[in-house]
Amino acid sequence: MADMRGKVLLASGFHAPIAGEVDVLEDALIAVDGEGVILSVTRRGEADYDALTARAVAEGRLERLPEGSYLLPGFVDCHVHAPQYPQLGGALDVPLEVWLQKYTFPLEARYADLAFARRAYGLLVEDLIANGTTTTLYFATVHQDATRALVDTCLEKGQRALIGKVAMDNAESCPDYYRDASVDAALEGTRALIDYVRMHPDNTAGLVKPVVTPRFIPSCTDATLEGLGAIARECGCHVQTHCSESDWEHGYVLSRHGMTDTESLDRFGLLGRHTMLAHSNLLTASDMEKIRVCEAAVAHCPLSNAYFAGAVFPLRAALEKGLHVGLGTDISGGPSASMLENCRAAVTVSRMLETGVDPAVDAAVRAIGQPARIDFRLAFHVATAGGARALDLPVGQFSPGYRFDAIVIDTRAKAGPMRLWDEFDSGDGILQKIVFTASKANIATVWVDGKTVSSH
Repeated sequence: MADMRGKVLLASGFHAPIAGEVDVLEDALIAVDGEGVILSVTRRGEADYDALTARAVAEGRLERLPEGSYLLPGFVDCHVHAPQYPQLGGALDVPLEVWLQKYTFPLEARYADLAFARRAYGLLVEDLIANGTTTTLYFATVHQDATRALVDTCLEKGQRALIGKVAMDNAESCPDYYRDASVDAALEGTRALIDYVRMHPDNTAGLVKPVVTPRFIPSCTDATLEGLGAIARECGCHVQTHCSESDWEHGYVLSRHGMTDTESLDRFGLLGRHTMLAHSNLLTASDMEKIRVCEAAVAHCPLSNAYFAGAVFPLRAALEKGLHVGLGTDISGGPSASMLENCRAAVTVSRMLETGVDPAVDAAVRAIGQPARIDFRLAFHVATAGGARALDLPVGQFSPGYRFDAIVIDTRAKAGPMRLWDEFDSGDGILQKIVFTASKANIATVWVDGKTVSSH
């Protein structure tokens, strides 16, 4: 479909600005300005609906979704390791601490080769966009040139992105062939990437943002963590890192610092409104409260956690406590680049958390004793508006003042696995079918800032 800048779109669809609630849009008129910002959302039956429709038709600005197509906000992926895309779906046979040394660090070291980096990042960004992911929070590598290539690629292909050069200088945890050479190298590399993003001639609209990125506490010396905290305060950038991901990682920080990841990150000035903590499965009650008070956020990665965390993040409890939470694929710890797949996984693991999983234990004992399950409505919220709120970005919902980042789901795509039945499916039941059965083949069009970035 055409660009939506300066157009009025007549569409039915869904968004979820409020956790647990789906707002059904039926033949709504969404007006978008010349910069890709939503001007108005007018519903059928409202006083000026007919007049706005007639004016848009007369001016040649009205666009309509095809029959059987539905509009959704673009997905917001809050945790992706961009360099790990070549091993997506593989290397899932060992624990996290082995996986890093055996598979992941050797792969990430390949990004010293700029040609390899450009090829891999080009495929990654194209594939994520085609999967409906309009905003992505990326870990890159320690390499300055390769990380700049990722920035260039996102700008070229039109994906909204937050990108960080990974800082990792701890010789005790990082291999000689893949780490920052010193504290100064880690800090100066971070500053250089921030400057590159902010001064990029093609980034005047701020489509790409820089991120301070300590890989996680085990990979960084205290001096680097302290310096990164200072940089975050100076530049007002987002911060991303891993937090209490697995028993090994959580235990390492307790042993080294005598406190949890959350407490330690706060001590270094790395916990704030624009901080995204990946995983966070092993948070204590006081950790969760500190994150809430600091207005930091968690990237829930349900598929990846099944392979590497050894625990299920209590998503429902976190949201009820008031935490900001987004959804992450965690490429390649998670074996799918699809946010729809991760929505399904979030629902599935929440039910397993609530009921327990050991068949040898009586059901009354096996269950955790409190509600933990979520449904498709909450999963959809976390994948869109929730993730956007976690990142403090004006996307993820169809409301005036928000950017028009959106996708079209073609429920009649022949290659797609979903089928709707007129006699059974209506209202948000259609969204339920989309969340649980749609695939990349059903994503017909993707817009970022009102610009078409993918269409078939």
